[in-house]
Amino acid sequence: MSQRKRYAIVGTGGRCVLFIDAICDAFKEHAELVAFCDVSPTRMAHHNRRIKERYNHEPVVTYVADDFDRMVAETKPDVVIVTTMDSLHHKYIIRAMELGCDAISEKPMTTDADKAKAIFDAIERTGRKLRVTFNYRYTPHATKFRELVRDGLIGKPQAVDFSWVLDTRHGADYFHRWHAQMQNSGGLLVHKSTHHFDLINWWIQGRPKTVYAMGDLKFYGRKNAAARGESYTYDRYTGHPEAEGDPFALFLDRDENAKSLYLDAEKDSGYIRDRNVFGDHINIYDTMAVLVNYDNGVILNYSLQAYSPWEGFRAAITGDKGRIELFDSHGSHIITGQDDKELAAAQHENQKQELVYYPMFGKPEIIEVQKAEGGHGGGDPIMLEQIFAPNPPEDPFHRAASHIDGATSILCGVCANQSIATGSPVYCDQVLPLPGC
Repeated sequence: MSQRKRYAIVGTGGRCVLFIDAICDAFKEHAELVAFCDVSPTRMAHHNRRIKERYNHEPVVTYVADDFDRMVAETKPDVVIVTTMDSLHHKYIIRAMELGCDAISEKPMTTDADKAKAIFDAIERTGRKLRVTFNYRYTPHATKFRELVRDGLIGKPQAVDFSWVLDTRHGADYFHRWHAQMQNSGGLLVHKSTHHFDLINWWIQGRPKTVYAMGDLKFYGRKNAAARGESYTYDRYTGHPEAEGDPFALFLDRDENAKSLYLDAEKDSGYIRDRNVFGDHINIYDTMAVLVNYDNGVILNYSLQAYSPWEGFRAAITGDKGRIELFDSHGSHIITGQDDKELAAAQHENQKQELVYYPMFGKPEIIEVQKAEGGHGGGDPIMLEQIFAPNPPEDPFHRAASHIDGATSILCGVCANQSIATGSPVYCDQVLPLPGC
C-alpha cells in the first residue's frame, strides 16, 4: 500500500462528517485521519466515539482551538480540512499554510473581502494550495448544464435567471444557529448563495463586475412574528414545554446525535443550536434579490427566499441561439426535531429534476440526465473521489475549485450585502480585485 496522505480537521460540528466518513471508509487505503481540533472537547469526543463504533477506527488525538499550532507540529498533517464557523475559515486556512500544510475549506471560503485578500497573500507567500468544496458542481444536472453551455448549444450566453427557495425545514434551520448573525456567516448571500453564484460563474465562465441588490428580514425574527400577531415566551426550544406544537421547534434532547454533538457540548462550546427563529438574535436577511453584470456581458437576475413551502431552484440561461432551463425540487419538510419517516418519504416522493432545451426556432427537447446516489444530488461521492483518490478520473469539466473560484463565489454576496446597506450599485473590483484580472 502506498503511503497515505495525512489529514487533520479543525471545526467538528456537523459539516465535518462528510470528510470524516470519506477518510475513514471509502478512501481509508489512501487517506489517514490524524487529529481533531475544536473549541469543544465534547464534540471531538463525540466524533471519536462515532468513528470507533462505525469504522472500528482508533480515536485520533484531539486539540483545543488554541493548540492548533501544536496539533500541526505533533501530528504532521499534509492537509488541514477547515470546517469551522465561516468567519474563522481564513484564520485556519492561513495558519495551516504558514505551517507547511495545504488546506481544504468548506464553502464559503471566507466571509468578506479583507479575509479573502489575506488568504490570497498567504498563498502567494507560502506556495501552498487551497481547495474549496463546491458539491453542487458535481451533481449530474449541474454538470450537464455546464456541458450544454460549453458545447455551444445555446450559442453565446446573454442572460441568466436563477431563483432558489429554501423550505421551512432547511431555511428555518439557518435561523436556529450561528448563521443567523452576519458577523458569523456573512448572511445567506454569502453562506448559502456562494453555492449558487459559484454554479453561475462556472456555467458561464464569467466574473461579476457590478452588483445591485435588495434584501430584508421579512419572515423570521421577533418583529415579524409580532406583526402577524404571534408571540413566544422561549428563546430556545429544548427544555421548554410551551414549544410543543411549534412547527419550527427543534428539540436537541430528542435526537441522540444532536444531543451528543450540540446539547452536551454547550458546557464547553457555549453554542446554542436551537434558538427560536422568531427571536431577537437575527440580523441577516431572509428575502433577497440581486442583479449582476458580468465581465463577459452576461446579466444575472438572482433571488433567494428562506421560508418557502417547498425547496428547490429554477435556473435558465438564454443565449443567442436558444435557452436551457433546469428545475430541481427537493420537496418540503417542516422540522419537528424528530426523525419523521412519513414526512421524509413524502419529501423524497416530491423530488423532481427536469432539464429542457429550447432552440431559438424549433421544438423544446427534454435532456435526459443520469441520476446519481449520494448527498447534494449525487455530487458528494464524485467530489470526494476527486479530493481523496490518489488517481481520480480525469474531469473534463474542471470542477475542482481553487481559491480564485472561492473568492469569485463570495464576491457577488459580499457586494450584494454592501449594495443593500448603501442602496447603490457596487463595483466588484473596488471591493476585491481578483488575481489575474
